[in-house]
Amino acid sequence: MGPLTPVGMDDCRVPLVNEPLNADQAERLAPSFKALGDPIRLRLLSLIASHQGGEACVCDLTDGFDVSAPTISHHLKVLREIGLVSSERRGTWVYYRAEQSALDLLSTVLSVPQGVNA
Repeated sequence: MGPLTPVGMDDCRVPLVNEPLNADQAERLAPSFKALGDPIRLRLLSLIASHQGGEACVCDLTDGFDVSAPTISHHLKVLREIGLVSSERRGTWVYYRAEQSALDLLSTVLSVPQGVNA
C-alpha cells in the first residue's frame, strides 16, 4: 500500500441539488417537528391523514391508544394550534382534517430529489 494522498476540501464537497432551509424557514418549521416528536401526535396525524379525504371524526381517533380521551383531545389541540390539522364541530362530534399545505411543506423538507441517492 502506497502513501496516502491528502484530499483537498474541493474534492470532498457534494453539490447541492435543492435549496436548504434558511434560518427563518427553520424557525417557522421547528414547532411542527417538535410537536411531531411526540409519538401519540405523530400517530394521530398519520391516522387522520390516512382516512378518506384526510378527515376523521374524533370518535375514530381514540381506539388503539392507551391514553384517555382528554389526553387525545390535548394532543389534537396541539396539532391544531400549530396548523397541522383543522377542526370542525358537526353536531356532537368534532372532525379533524389534515392540513395538506402543512403536510406538503414538511414532506418537501424531508424529501430527497429523485436520482440523488446513488
